[in-house]
Amino acid sequence: MLPFHYAARNLLRSKSRLLQTIGGSALVVLLVMAAVAINQGMNRVLSASGSPRNVILLGTGSEESVQRSEVAAAAAGIAAAGIPGVSEELGTRAVSPEIHYMNHLGLPGGQRSQALIRGVTPEALRVHPEVRITGGTFPRAGQVMAGRLAWRKLGIGEDSLRVGSEVTLDGQSLTVSGIFAAPGTVLESEIWAPLGDLHVLARRESLSCVVLRLDDPADFTEADLFAKQRLDLELSAMRESDYYGQLRHFFKPLRVMIWITAGLIASGAVLGGINTLYAAFASRVRELATLQSIGFSRRTLLWSLVQESTLACLTGTLLASAAAVLLLDGRTVPFSIGSFTVEIGPDVALAGILTGALLGLLGALPPAIRCLKPPLPAALRMS
Repeated sequence: MLPFHYAARNLLRSKSRLLQTIGGSALVVLLVMAAVAINQGMNRVLSASGSPRNVILLGTGSEESVQRSEVAAAAAGIAAAGIPGVSEELGTRAVSPEIHYMNHLGLPGGQRSQALIRGVTPEALRVHPEVRITGGTFPRAGQVMAGRLAWRKLGIGEDSLRVGSEVTLDGQSLTVSGIFAAPGTVLESEIWAPLGDLHVLARRESLSCVVLRLDDPADFTEADLFAKQRLDLELSAMRESDYYGQLRHFFKPLRVMIWITAGLIASGAVLGGINTLYAAFASRVRELATLQSIGFSRRTLLWSLVQESTLACLTGTLLASAAAVLLLDGRTVPFSIGSFTVEIGPDVALAGILTGALLGLLGALPPAIRCLKPPLPAALRMS
């Protein structure tokens, strides 16, 4: 076998080609890492947003979108009294009547942005125990409470949506009374308002849904039976985890498009890298033939060329990993129903390393085989 330092020294023969190879591999690896991290982040936030203990009572036929659902205002009280197994603390059952309303919100500085406003009562905190108020208070009439990442979803600065700031909904000025966190869920991108205020501002008497929290997920059958028996209420019962599972399926085409876009850009970079290696190896046909004439086999020379390519691609992988940590890790990405945080974890790092290794291996084989293919006498005469 040729010594490894032989392959390492050959990389420095043409610094421009080396930079092209490293840059191309870094771009491909960075795109793959970004695609993996974005897909994982979207799946993670949608998976964490639904609890198997929560049941959503929706209007029949609106199981795919809670915003299109309409439920009678009296359904919350009837469900609280008629469904056994609902969690109860200090004599209060965990039943949250809610309105989910999408509309443009007037923001500080004259900006307007579409926001998901959830009309709630204090019982919402019993149904969504992951919600923690980190600043200010729960909203009263004329107030709203903003999720920790709502500013990112609205496309404004974080300081523009702080406690005491003013927002406008349908011409009505509302004060931000508090900030809440619900780590890893889409709730953090929402605006919460008192249910009574949203009845008036949205001009609707009905609810979007009723959310119940059960003591045991197995009690879902009781909630489902209640929805099927009360035909007058026209309800459909769904586990909250199943509802967000449907949303994951709904956003699957978006995740596929992320992969396709990354693949198209990466394929261009790979082809450019292969072309660079063709030029680099073609100028060394005579050198490789000389090594064959003194006893080194074609397999040995092929392995040395693969080492060169892999070393350059892994250098690009190192640069791409550093760029991913600096530019992507911890960045919040908004999408239609919320936002998620990109995390460069072990899975993403492993995907980058495997991509870099495959680029070095597969990118070197075609040009290396072509350069080693000519018969030895003909190769020795090549200039």
